Amino acid sequence: MRGFKIFAISFLMICVIYHYVSHRALKHPDGVITAASDPEQTSTSDPEFQFKHYSIKPLQDFSIVARVLSTEHYEFDTGAELAPVDLALGWGPMSETSVINQLNISQGGRFYFYRYQLPPPIPPNDIVTHSANMHMIPSNSLIEKELKDVRVGQIIHLQGNLVEVKDLKKNWTWRSSLTRNDSGNGACEVIWVKQLIVTDR
Repeated sequence: MRGFKIFAISFLMICVIYHYVSHRALKHPDGVITAASDPEQTSTSDPEFQFKHYSIKPLQDFSIVARVLSTEHYEFDTGAELAPVDLALGWGPMSETSVINQLNISQGGRFYFYRYQLPPPIPPNDIVTHSANMHMIPSNSLIEKELKDVRVGQIIHLQGNLVEVKDLKKNWTWRSSLTRNDSGNGACEVIWVKQLIVTDR
């Protein structure tokens, strides 16, 4: 019996350590812009299609290389079945460690929030135009798993569509922002994720 307790405690400790290591935020040195390019957005020829009980209309083709600033998982809100993960992403100056470290970043209620002590680390407009909260709709179960495993600090390479979603059962619509210079309600990107590559640098 004692041997079983020792085994159980050891197993629990291994699980805790594994969870910490596999979910810890990644660190990058100061002075390095880890995702230099702006997101790319172009017209699309992809047709409207049905996914589960949703009608999904591609609005633009979209690709981005960005640093993960925060992650939030959803299970119970209106969009959880469709987009179980939101990622707050930064690029350009918002992918630089010394800038990020001066911001208090959080997510909740499908929004991304940041606070800072004056003066701001970069002009406030640069924060708005180089970061965003994005609702991720995985196109398959593998991408869904990869999205749920994404950690703060990782660099993601993502391709897909900015979309408009209509819930065919509840007559509910979710439309993506098509610009990077907006903020507040309606400013989030809604992305049908076709491809996702996650790296540690």
